[in-house]
Amino acid sequence: MPVNEFRKNAKIIDNFLTKYLKKQKNSGLITPMKYGILNGGKKIRSTIIINTGKIFNLKIDKLLNVCAAVECIHSYSLIHDDLPCMDDDKIRRGKPSAHIKFGESTAVLAGNSLLTLGFEILSEKNFYIKDEKKNRLIKTLSLCSGHSGIAGGQQLDLSFEKKSKSLNQILNMQRKKTGKLFNFCCYAPTLIASREKKEIKFMSELGEEIGLLFQISDDLLDLKGSQKKTGKPTKQDQKKGKSTLIRLIGEEKTLSYALKLKFDIIRKLNRYGKKANSLKETVNFILERNF
Repeated sequence: MPVNEFRKNAKIIDNFLTKYLKKQKNSGLITPMKYGILNGGKKIRSTIIINTGKIFNLKIDKLLNVCAAVECIHSYSLIHDDLPCMDDDKIRRGKPSAHIKFGESTAVLAGNSLLTLGFEILSEKNFYIKDEKKNRLIKTLSLCSGHSGIAGGQQLDLSFEKKSKSLNQILNMQRKKTGKLFNFCCYAPTLIASREKKEIKFMSELGEEIGLLFQISDDLLDLKGSQKKTGKPTKQDQKKGKSTLIRLIGEEKTLSYALKLKFDIIRKLNRYGKKANSLKETVNFILERNF
């Protein structure tokens, strides 16, 4: 189980972000921004970026800006996700959510600032890749974050509450809300490694499958986990009437679907031999963390 790898990577990314935020001009939003992005978490998305980089012989230094940008986007989405007008969650990672700690308006602005900070980090001169690749990374991350990705998925998630939705509708929502950012996590290292278009597409789609697995796993954790383990109240999906696979087909069939999805991801990674071992371990952990 790659828990130690998560901790090691999280420490590296947190150090990068701490130094980066220290260089920013001081404002009333820096403290809530730090609270939102440096308050724990396994940084699984960063580990997936680093694991994918290993497949293509990329060292972590080459990927730090990408990891930091993704964590900014993810943290912005969590801050907004917890707001009273969204999921109204008061606890995040065992601590008061940002809007409880700093107030709703400050939380919204801190989330917005983390969103834009992610793109700033990708545009830095000391991120030593060609400008053409930087532009592609920025555009793709924009698509994964906005109405065709996280934001669009969140809107669907909220609109689906207490309604009957089909399997395809639920999966489409979850692919947007969670899968698209994981898509980028596998896309970015493959692009930086100058792989061919077909392989970039293959890895991007594989990343989206990993993201879908993560979301289904998260839903199972909400059902069966504890607040001590998750850092937030559990059984909230059922309480809010969320459209999940569990609600549609039941816990047992959802777990079977997740296992099939996991094995399919592992099978597709076999083409890369031992270089994919770290990514395989992370994929296994995503589902096994629940049980």
